[in-house]
Amino acid sequence: MIRDIINDAEDRMKKSMEHLTKDLASLRAGRANPAMVEKLSVDYYGVGTPINQLANITVPEARLLVIQPWDKSIIADIEKSIMKSDLGITPSNDGNVIRIAIPQLTEERRKELTKVARGEGENTKVAVRNLRRDANEHVKRLLKDKLVSEDDERRAQDDIQKLTDRMIAEVDKIVSSKEQDIMAV
Repeated sequence: MIRDIINDAEDRMKKSMEHLTKDLASLRAGRANPAMVEKLSVDYYGVGTPINQLANITVPEARLLVIQPWDKSIIADIEKSIMKSDLGITPSNDGNVIRIAIPQLTEERRKELTKVARGEGENTKVAVRNLRRDANEHVKRLLKDKLVSEDDERRAQDDIQKLTDRMIAEVDKIVSSKEQDIMAV
């Protein structure tokens, strides 16, 4: 019973970590990455559709993204979506593909992006701590219902705390790695 609670908390914490990793992948770090534009939505026949479902996104060079839509009639819509986004990049199209040249980041923009990365990390830490709280409350309910002993409850809380500490250290490691990636010239 307690093992199930801890395993459930661990699974949920890992999902929070995966979400953090995806969010950080979409942050621009000075080189082209398809994740930068994958989340952008394009109005395709009245339905908001992610770009990666409408086109092939490739990285032929370190600072160039190429988006090749399967339906050439939506090139203007994809271009408009990229222009509206907060990426700060200007696409160019030749009628068949959209090319996005990724400019070198300024020092000021790098610092802003590291702050964004830290903020995402903090949000993930809060989520992990909330999951810890939920797991601890669940264990306390088991104690209240006399389904576990006080010693089992104390051991479970210690295990949950160790899990939480491990996950928070992992969040710090992921954010630190992304910060180094952003600050690398």
